[in-house]
Amino acid sequence: MPDTPEFLTPPTLPADADALLKLAARSMFDTLARTAMGTLVVDRRHRIVWISEGYKRFLPALGHAEDDFVGRLVEEVVPNTLMAHVIDSGQPMLVDLLTNQAGTFLVSRLPLRDEHGEVIGAMGMVLLDHPETTMQPLITKFSHLQRELDDARRQLAAQRRPKFTVASFIGASPQAMEVKRQARRVAQTDSTVLLLGETGTGKELLAHAIHAASGRAARAFVGVNIAAVPDSLLEAEFFGVAPGAFTGADRKGRDGKFKLADGGTLFLDEIGDMPLALQSKLLRVLQEQEVEPLGSNTVQRVDVRIIAATSRDLPAMVADGRFRADLFYRLNVLPIRLPALRERMADLEALIEALADDIARRSGLPHKSLEPDALALLARHRWPGNIRELRNVLEQATLMTDDMTLTAGHFRHVEAQDGGSGPAIEAAVEPLPVAAGASTPKSLPQAIAELECRAIREALAATGGNKLAASRLLGISRATLYEKLPHL
Repeated sequence: MPDTPEFLTPPTLPADADALLKLAARSMFDTLARTAMGTLVVDRRHRIVWISEGYKRFLPALGHAEDDFVGRLVEEVVPNTLMAHVIDSGQPMLVDLLTNQAGTFLVSRLPLRDEHGEVIGAMGMVLLDHPETTMQPLITKFSHLQRELDDARRQLAAQRRPKFTVASFIGASPQAMEVKRQARRVAQTDSTVLLLGETGTGKELLAHAIHAASGRAARAFVGVNIAAVPDSLLEAEFFGVAPGAFTGADRKGRDGKFKLADGGTLFLDEIGDMPLALQSKLLRVLQEQEVEPLGSNTVQRVDVRIIAATSRDLPAMVADGRFRADLFYRLNVLPIRLPALRERMADLEALIEALADDIARRSGLPHKSLEPDALALLARHRWPGNIRELRNVLEQATLMTDDMTLTAGHFRHVEAQDGGSGPAIEAAVEPLPVAAGASTPKSLPQAIAELECRAIREALAATGGNKLAASRLLGISRATLYEKLPHL
């Protein structure tokens, strides 16, 4: 009688179910190990205990020799692997894309359990080593999403990166050194800082510097100029808006500055211009570290460090009832007074050098130096606009002449105001020759601009520098006034 064909011979079955399961597990493991392009096994401590012959061919591209993997952490051998996550979570990853120096792979990861169901390791398999050839749409989408994620991370890192450091506050005079010392000291705390000083003394720069030197440097720095935001929008700007809070509101809602600065620093510039009605709400946020968006009944916890700044006399405003005393005390925990430029004229030359470098970089023009007579002239000026005014004068003188060296003649309008209190509005250039007895008429835009500058200066002088009162006197909004101030 002929032999029975092998495929018709019934297999010998184990006597019990446990033996059957073990056989099935071994059979499945052997099958997967043979059919996969590469397989590795990792124990519960994330260390490699076995690797298939097929997987060994990927090791050179990863910078490892074939005999240099057993006993090592899997994340050290295979960059970007998620095997450790599978072990820690106990959840399989049936299909995933893995990208590293060796290429892009379609992989599968399975947890391994003992008889009690405890995870004792994991098995990883390379199903395809060049999935782009057979799975082009999926790979294209994956690559596109990866590029978008990388771009978003770079943009976020750039936004969070501090613009200035304490070293950015130029000067070696005793006054400048004291400001730097205080800035470094307060940066080590989370207490509220109040920066005091005239307009143009560098309060915003110092706020950035304090944030950069603090433990919050890796988180967001959010600034808001209170004087530049209409009163009716300030509350929404600070606390945010709930979805559909009012007609025309974003259906998704909008986060306020406090929420955007969560974990970081919120810079409140021109705090002296905050309306009384909003001061009490700000005080509550500072005390409770909670915000309630407009149109919402939900309170949101925030962790925000406050740096406030003002060019106004807050104690006088408290005495007049224009600023809440309790809010002033809450803000005035760590006050730093920034000296006016006229109080630290020893720093003038260093400031001019730094500003000239920045002007050249931004304008694309060569760096222009100043003759001693120009430096002497600028040193005699009172600089009511401080460093902002100094930059304005230097920039105009630089852009309005082709000369590589600036002399006192390039700053004749500053000389005309030498010792005065008004700002220098224009750095001069040599006038065109005119016939005797004739005058050169001004263009209409130039005449309007000069009239506008004069009206703003007179309004500020009449109101003692109170920008809100000056804007009302001029019949314009505070935001419009602030837009025009840099051009004075």
